[in-house]
Amino acid sequence: MSLETSTPAATAGWLARNAVDCLPAGGLQRKLEEAAREGRPLRVKLGIDPTAPDIHLGFTVVLGKLREFQDLGHTVVLIIGDYTARVGDPSGRSSTRPVLSGEQIDANARTFQEQALKVLDPARLEVRRNGEWLDMRTEELFALARTTTVARILERDDFAKRYAAHAPISILELFYPLLQGYDSVVVDADVELGGTDQKFNLLLGRDIQSHYGKPEQVILTMPILPGVDGERKMSKSFGNYIGVTEPPEEIYGKTLRLPDEALGTWYELLLGEPPPADVGPRDAKRALARTLVARFHDDEAARAAEAAFDRVHLEHRPPDEMPDAPLDGGGGGQVHLPALLASTFGVTTSEGRRLLRQGGVKLDGEPLAAEPLDRPVSELEGKILQLGKRRFARLRSN
Repeated sequence: MSLETSTPAATAGWLARNAVDCLPAGGLQRKLEEAAREGRPLRVKLGIDPTAPDIHLGFTVVLGKLREFQDLGHTVVLIIGDYTARVGDPSGRSSTRPVLSGEQIDANARTFQEQALKVLDPARLEVRRNGEWLDMRTEELFALARTTTVARILERDDFAKRYAAHAPISILELFYPLLQGYDSVVVDADVELGGTDQKFNLLLGRDIQSHYGKPEQVILTMPILPGVDGERKMSKSFGNYIGVTEPPEEIYGKTLRLPDEALGTWYELLLGEPPPADVGPRDAKRALARTLVARFHDDEAARAAEAAFDRVHLEHRPPDEMPDAPLDGGGGGQVHLPALLASTFGVTTSEGRRLLRQGGVKLDGEPLAAEPLDRPVSELEGKILQLGKRRFARLRSN
């Protein structure tokens, strides 16, 4: 769709087609009409707190909507919340978030911005850090605090539940929605996007803009993508996520774990279309997996990931390529299996023992017995160590 061939009403309808909320009613059309009269692009804001270094597929739902605005000629203002991350967004939380160090936040911000460019167009992107303006004088902070009331803040569902349960709510957390709203004031946001769990914050931003004499933003909330378990929202803390920088084989294999019931939601939110009607769920998942790998890597990586998956899971053969894992038998020529699993696959030694007991470790395709834990180097040399279904390494002595 292009602005030249569409009316503001049609454009607004298209942009809002898969949003949960587009408020106020008719607001996006009016913003588009106003921008057209003034000959300027809309300023479309998204704020992110770099509390983790990686972007997962759930976050790309919002990034994809931002890209649609960019493709229509509008400017995305990506706010890296290096200051709000020090507060911790309480959205959807039943407890206070842990505090990150400044070094962690800065490192996460750098990688997050790099990964966002896998979806966003850098030519129509403005990146700001809210530390630019939130490092404010106390007088300015007091003025911001006067823009709302404690009663209004406690209307938030997550705060209300915690207050009723006598769970701790820090004064600093109560400031979070105010700080997010002030971001919209500073960058002159016409539109702000977020997940459905951000609706309160986005609406409060309108009130804060009005208090400071700025035009009120339109808000769009996007659906929350379920994780690969098909139940809870995608989250690193739940272990049900797919990161956009994960290896092609991981993206492909994890996508195929998606329950059939969640397939339609993933297609709609990630591809903007329903699953193909002429194929079954298995082939629809394979098509989705190929598309996602190609999006975040390339077409060749998608073909290779599918071939590697089929080789391991359908043909029951090890992959063509795998890393070498060094065998260190120490002075006695013995290798401690839990330590080998830890050094090779990054698990803890206690987790390694558990996986051995559960039969989750194989040697040349055969389950590796949990006892004895110490094995001679000669028994392991040149063989393929496998952890779970997709992790392989060839054992080599030093």
